[in-house]
Amino acid sequence: MPTLPTQPTRFQRLGQPGAEIPVVSDGTTSWDLRPITADIDGAFLASDGLVRASAAALAGELPTIDPAGMRVGAPISRPTAVICIGMNYAAHARESGAEPPTDIVVFYKHPNTVVGPYDTVLVPPGSTTTDWEVELAAVIGKRARYLSSPEEALECIAGFAVANDVSEREYQLGRSLGQWSKGKSFETFNPLGPWLVPTAAVGDGSGLGIWSTVNGEQRQRSSTSDLIFGVAEIVYRLSRFTVLEPGDLINTGTPEGVGLSGRFPYLAPGDVVELGIDGLGEQRTTVRSAD
Repeated sequence: MPTLPTQPTRFQRLGQPGAEIPVVSDGTTSWDLRPITADIDGAFLASDGLVRASAAALAGELPTIDPAGMRVGAPISRPTAVICIGMNYAAHARESGAEPPTDIVVFYKHPNTVVGPYDTVLVPPGSTTTDWEVELAAVIGKRARYLSSPEEALECIAGFAVANDVSEREYQLGRSLGQWSKGKSFETFNPLGPWLVPTAAVGDGSGLGIWSTVNGEQRQRSSTSDLIFGVAEIVYRLSRFTVLEPGDLINTGTPEGVGLSGRFPYLAPGDVVELGIDGLGEQRTTVRSAD
C-alpha cells in the first residue's frame, strides 16, 4: 500500500458551500492557498498548481489556517464533467446480473451532484432503491485528447480522491430506457473527498484498499488492483472519443457489496454511510429524505 509522504499532499476546500477556502495539509499543519489561487479548479491544476502549492507551503510562503470547526467541501471546485465507469470490478458486474465488460462502460452524472464528504445524502421522494458505491475517483490535471497510450494518460491525472457514486436503481434500471444517468444525477449523489491527493503520492491508483459500511456493518471491501480497467487505461480509452479537461472528475467503478446485489437493504433516512480508500481518507454521510 502506498504511504503518504511527509510533504503537504492533502488538498482540501474548507468552508460553507460556495465560499470554500483552498487548503493544503501534511496531516498536522494546514496552509491557506489563497495567496496563490482562488480555488482548486481546472486552471489551478493545469498550471502545475499542486506541486507549486506544496513547495510554497514548505518554503513558509503561505499562512497557516486552523481547520477546526470548518465544513469540509469537495476537494475540487464544481467540475465541468463527471464521467463514470460502470461494472469495472468483475464481482460487481456479476452481482449486477452482467458479465464483466470487454470495454469501458461509460455514463455521466450532473456536476452539481458533487458535495462534500460529510454532507447529507438526500433520498429522492418515494425512493426505496437508493444505493451506495464507494469508488476511486481520478481528477484530470492536463487536457487529454487522442492519447497514444495509458502511460501518456497517467501524466494527465492530477490526483485521486474517494467518491460515493450514489445511485437510485429504479431510475437507473427500471426507468432508464438504457440511460443510466437518470438514476445517477439526483442532488447530493456524489460525495467527494475529504482530500485530493496528487498522483505523485499515489502512483497509478492500484493497490489501494477500498471499503464501505452502512450503520457500522461491512458492505464492500476490495482493492483497486481488482479494477478490470486501471485508471490510466480508462483515461486513455476515454480520450479516444471525448476530450478530457483539467478539473474533470472520473469515477472508476465500485466493488461488489451494494444494495443491488439483494444481500443488503437499500438506504433509508437515518442510515450512516462510511467509506474510504487507503491513503485518500474516509467519508461519513448521513442519509435524509429529500421530501
